[in-house]
Amino acid sequence: MRWSELSKLSRWFLATGLGIVAAFAAIAVLVPLLAGWGWIQDPTEALSNPINAAPSTAHWFGTTRQGYDVFARTLFGARAALRVVAAATILSAFAGVPLGLLAGYLGGRLDKFLLFLMDTIYTLPGLLLSITLAFVVGRGVLNAAIAVSISYVPQYFRVVRNHTVSVKTELFVEAARALGASPSRVLSRYLFGNVVQSVPVLFALNAADAILILSSLGFLGLGLPEDVPEWGYALKEALDALPTGVWWAAFFPGLAIALLAVGMALLGEGLGELFHERH
Repeated sequence: MRWSELSKLSRWFLATGLGIVAAFAAIAVLVPLLAGWGWIQDPTEALSNPINAAPSTAHWFGTTRQGYDVFARTLFGARAALRVVAAATILSAFAGVPLGLLAGYLGGRLDKFLLFLMDTIYTLPGLLLSITLAFVVGRGVLNAAIAVSISYVPQYFRVVRNHTVSVKTELFVEAARALGASPSRVLSRYLFGNVVQSVPVLFALNAADAILILSSLGFLGLGLPEDVPEWGYALKEALDALPTGVWWAAFFPGLAIALLAVGMALLGEGLGELFHERH
């Protein structure tokens, strides 16, 4: 599919979403180097800063009531958010895609059992399920990723399973079986590449939702450890100061959450349009 063949709106979705996500990824990669060079402040440093200082040349995004530099903690929050979101979406894809392939190809009781299991998970609200798991597994990057990822597994399972059911009846699959190809070879060589084209679309859209769920967990104090800068927890800490006119402690982390979620959503919509046009 050529870039020129996409609609103007689809190109805008792709370019804007990719630009926003790439900008946050660059921040996540470069921010430790910038802190090491002394260009931005240590996000855990508080004692040397004034409390509730407004944005200025000394502190671009101001400081919190604890004395943290909002600019530094907002930039480091991008690193924490992308690590958790990437891990969560990868975990859900690694669980949902193979299960969908097996259920769609083998069918029978395995298919019925997995459909029942995934439907049960899918009926539960994603945020509620993540909160419950976060209570069980505790705080941490991997633990937060596990808590966030579980609600996305049924989506990957359903998409891959439905595509597998339709593709396994094609002539090239029947020919491979007739030539004696084992089920594992049919799944890996003939089915996998034909049923996972829409997975990148799901990946991007789920990443947008995962950012919001991670921020919600952080706001409730169930996400990452308190010493790790995280946008949702920053919003929780900023609530007490909002009535006194200290808006910057909540505004900039909230803006970062919104921008990254919108960027991921636009990227997912653009990829969805691309996938639709190709088929």
